[in-house]
Amino acid sequence: MDEETRKKFFTKTEDTGRHVVYSYRTGKTYYIEVIGGNHTKWGDLNPSTGKLEGSYGSKYRGSIDSNDSLITETNGFTNITELQPGYSPYAEIERRDAQYPDKIIDNV
Repeated sequence: MDEETRKKFFTKTEDTGRHVVYSYRTGKTYYIEVIGGNHTKWGDLNPSTGKLEGSYGSKYRGSIDSNDSLITETNGFTNITELQPGYSPYAEIERRDAQYPDKIIDNV
């Protein structure tokens, strides 16, 4: 992954849901993006009208749209897997790690 993509990946992670998991068991690094679909609308509830005002759009979703994904072969990623809704990325990491022998990782 080039430096520009790395910088984008780690920008506003609380909004995008992008994060990295490092496996101390195998020494492998997994990059994760949460792809979202239907999201709750965010804004301010006007107590007198009961209506949502000042919508914040796609801010604070904790996920991205699939067309905004940085995890692509063009950006240097390999072995890319898109999980079905409801399937844990951590369960997928455990499944993948189980295919490799454990390593002793120093500096833990």
